[in-house]
Amino acid sequence: MIGNVGADPEVRYVEQGVAVARIRLATTEKGYTLQNGTQVPDHTDWHNIILWRRLAEVVEKYVHKGDKLYIEGRLRYSTYDDKQGQRRYVTEIWADNMEMLTPKASSQAPSQETMASEPAPTGDAGTPF
Repeated sequence: MIGNVGADPEVRYVEQGVAVARIRLATTEKGYTLQNGTQVPDHTDWHNIILWRRLAEVVEKYVHKGDKLYIEGRLRYSTYDDKQGQRRYVTEIWADNMEMLTPKASSQAPSQETMASEPAPTGDAGTPF
């Protein structure tokens, strides 16, 4: 998916100094006009993206609110009960690959090598946030 970062990333370090980052990514479907003249407005969806290890470190250094990113990853679903006892459902995208699409000065942008795919932890580690 390609979208814009909604806020500066949250980065934490878990077991043995492994970096984990969470970003909110907005994707927008452009509006259009139907043949009968009806206007259909733009529609924006928000996605929770989780990045691990080297990808999380790159996000911490170089990604900021408003940046455009390309993300490849897997969907992860989970549920929890909130403080009021309501069942909540969470959908996250655990990123396997990321590319920064916002132009930066060459001295600030990491090399393509740092954009390489990162395997996410295996097993049922749960949500790191």
